[in-house]
Amino acid sequence: GLYGNKSLSSGESRHPPRSGQFRTLLLTLMLTLCQQALALRCGPPMLSTARPTPEPAAAAAADGGAVLQGEAAKQWLAERGIVRHDMAPQDHDRAGYRSEPVRPKVGGDMPDGPRPGWFHVPAPGGSETRYAELKESLEARRADAGGTKLATVCEEAQCPNIGECWNGGTATIMLLGDTCTRGCKFCAVKTDAAPEPPDETEPWNTADAVANWGVDYIVLTSVDRDDLPDGGAGHFAQTVGLLKFRRPELRVECLVSDFAGDAAAVRTLARSGLDVFAHNVETVERLQPMVRDRRASYAQSLAVLRTAKDFGNCDGRRVYTKTSIMLGLGETAEEVLRTMRDLREADVDVLTFGQYLRPTERHLAVVEYVTPEQFDYFRREGEAMGFRYVASGPLVRSSYKAGELFLAAMMDEDDERDAEQQQQQQQRGGEVEERALGRRSSDNLDNRTPAAAAAEAREQRPQPQWNPELSVKAQ
Repeated sequence: GLYGNKSLSSGESRHPPRSGQFRTLLLTLMLTLCQQALALRCGPPMLSTARPTPEPAAAAAADGGAVLQGEAAKQWLAERGIVRHDMAPQDHDRAGYRSEPVRPKVGGDMPDGPRPGWFHVPAPGGSETRYAELKESLEARRADAGGTKLATVCEEAQCPNIGECWNGGTATIMLLGDTCTRGCKFCAVKTDAAPEPPDETEPWNTADAVANWGVDYIVLTSVDRDDLPDGGAGHFAQTVGLLKFRRPELRVECLVSDFAGDAAAVRTLARSGLDVFAHNVETVERLQPMVRDRRASYAQSLAVLRTAKDFGNCDGRRVYTKTSIMLGLGETAEEVLRTMRDLREADVDVLTFGQYLRPTERHLAVVEYVTPEQFDYFRREGEAMGFRYVASGPLVRSSYKAGELFLAAMMDEDDERDAEQQQQQQQRGGEVEERALGRRSSDNLDNRTPAAAAAEAREQRPQPQWNPELSVKAQ
């Protein structure tokens, strides 16, 4: 049945009843071949990349003039060879991760018992720590601004990693206000269809404050602002430019929305001088409608990440792309692995995994608490797939230790390697030019007579500067 060979189904007419042992042997051989065929499969098959004739909007998206939404986003991905992978019907043990999909619900049952012990972290603080210095600087800045609040996501979200990140020289600033135009079922940020207009002085205030903090890595993020023509991309780009002007060595990451699929907005930010373009796909494809706002989509997020990489890597610049996935919402191991493969197809560099935690009872319930061993399994799989850096753990968040260890070190290493390669190319080019000049010089000397060489030398001598007044008196 697996091979669709009808001749095998007519075995009874070709084999008499006394050949029962032969039929058993034949069926056993067939079963063995089927098992071997399944074992040799190197991953789930790919969806067909065949798509209808490109619409004008989708065709123009590559030039940053269209919106990458819905079918246009899927078509845009397919035209660039970025295919989304089907799940394989496998049921292997993935570090004990679930194999049966579950649909999360608002008001659903939470896991039994208290939260596991791995959610406990040491309290931040200490009078001589970098955390204390940054907190004092923030409070002083707010006092000097007459109450104008420079918001950090670390404080607003009461992130458990605030001490570790601030002590490590990393902070996350929230731009464009605290009111979001979307209503995702996992997020407790305040929502409104018409938030307050952005503060036009915010880019300057942010650059002034960060320049005095002494941090090595800053993450800029914001709520979704669908009410703005460019989704806030210009506001971000201006802030990045001012930060780089004040401190060129500062590493800047922007964790942004999908800009409603506007490729021009993505291009504006990707070419602003930032180091890392981050946009979270949040969850696996099946759970997108249940977890995210209806204006977001899986294909649109993949297209935004790929567009940012294409636009950012030009004119000798390099932009890294990054995304994050929440676990514990009822996804299966195969769905997670499929999402990871899709992200690699979109050339995403950095991937983070974290545990979903319900902010209030009005949000999606946690389906399960994922163990550290299961997080480590996905870290190993991600590294094997080719991600440059994978952070995976129950308390990992999108900007968790963003400037620490691998990410900042990776960028520094790439910069050093680029500088060495450029220097080597210049040296090779100089040697070739010197050899060429040497050959031309020797050819000229060989072809000239001594008299011609002497005449050329005389012509190259500096000529005396005659004074007209002296020449007149001499006459």
